Parts: sequence; C-alpha cells; structure tokens
Amino acid sequence: MARATSAAGNRGTRAGIATGPAGPGPQTSVELSLTALGATGPFGTILLDPPWRFVNRTGKVAPEHRRLSRYTTMTPKEIASLPLGELVADRSHCYLWVPNALLAEGLMALENWGFSYKANLVWHKIRKDGGSDGRGVGFYFRNVTELVLFGTRGRLRTFPPGRRQVNLFASRKREHSRKPDELYRIIEGCSPGPYLELFARHRRPGWVAWGDEAPGLGRARPPSAPNLPSG
Repeated sequence: MARATSAAGNRGTRAGIATGPAGPGPQTSVELSLTALGATGPFGTILLDPPWRFVNRTGKVAPEHRRLSRYTTMTPKEIASLPLGELVADRSHCYLWVPNALLAEGLMALENWGFSYKANLVWHKIRKDGGSDGRGVGFYFRNVTELVLFGTRGRLRTFPPGRRQVNLFASRKREHSRKPDELYRIIEGCSPGPYLELFARHRRPGWVAWGDEAPGLGRARPPSAPNLPSG
C-alpha cells in the first residue's frame, strides 16, 4: 500500500508518501486504501496534483532543490505505481495535473492506473490586469499554462454541463504549487462523485482529501456508490 506521511517540523513534505529517508520529527502514516480513507465504496472521480520530479534538478524549476526546500518529490515511476485501481469505480473519471515538460509521463501514469486519456483542461495563469503572468519557468519557453489530463475508466461520458464546458480557464497564481479552486467547480459539474483528491493541500466540502497539507488527513465524508451520468 502507498502511505501518506506527516512529519512535524518537516516543511519540505508535500507528497504525502514516504519514498525515501524520513524527514525530521515524529512520523505518522495513513495508508492509501478505501478502508484507511473511511470509504464504503469506490470513488467516481479522482483528482491528483502529484509532486513531480524533474530530470533537470539543478535550478529553480526543481521544487526539491536544496536552496528552496519546497517539498519532497516523486519520480514518474513512483507516481504511476500508486494503487488507484483499488480506489476508483469500474466506470470513473481521473483529472491529473501535469507540468508541460512531463506530458508523456502523465499519459503513462493515466494508462498505468487503467484510465484512457480523452482530453485536457488548460489553466492560463494571468496577472491582475488579465494578461499572461510571465513569471513562470521553463527551459525552452516561459510557461504561462499548466495542464490537467482527463481520462476515463470504462465507458463514461461527462455530465451535460461538461459538453458545454470549454477546456480553458484563467485565474491568478497564488502560493507556490497551489492550484486554482475553479477546477473543483468544473469537476463537480462534469463528473460523478464520490470525489477523492490525492496530494491535497486543503479540505473541500463533499470531497475526501489525502495529503500531508490537508488538515485532518483522510476523509471529508464517507463516499457511497458513484452517481453516474447516463450514456
């Protein structure tokens, strides 16, 4: 089983999974399983924001660089090995945040979890005046977007609002690595519950949150059978 780890005093841990030597402070762990999450059945939709590890880890792009110590990262192989198949329904949706430079690795992870890639959502990072926020990083181009890969398990379309939803949404950046809340509303309008977020940074009503930075690591409410759209 994958495990979430919480280290008191270890500000560098966001992953929620022990993939190397433990950080300072006392350690607790929470298994990544339906039982540990307090679930009574599988999830209909899962959202992940993994702590991706970049190949080039010498500069500020790498969140685990020793000069920054933002959080512990995971290799693409470690991320792809998460036991998602044990958590989701046979007909379910997956939303996966992936850096532009690791698109191929994100597609590999989706496939390994049993999801078929169908589409993507694009977050456009903007300034207060609505223009592109050019403070992003990148080895070849200055990134002002970030991708969410969308995959399905089994034959499962989105709800009718999803068929009217454009795949571009814009919002301002907040603290490092924090993703926009707008995505939750998109998911809730387009995909079936119960909802699970892995590597969560905060709790959201109606969602089960799993991750070191989510207060009260674990459940938000016990999920029941997925509410599936027709078709």
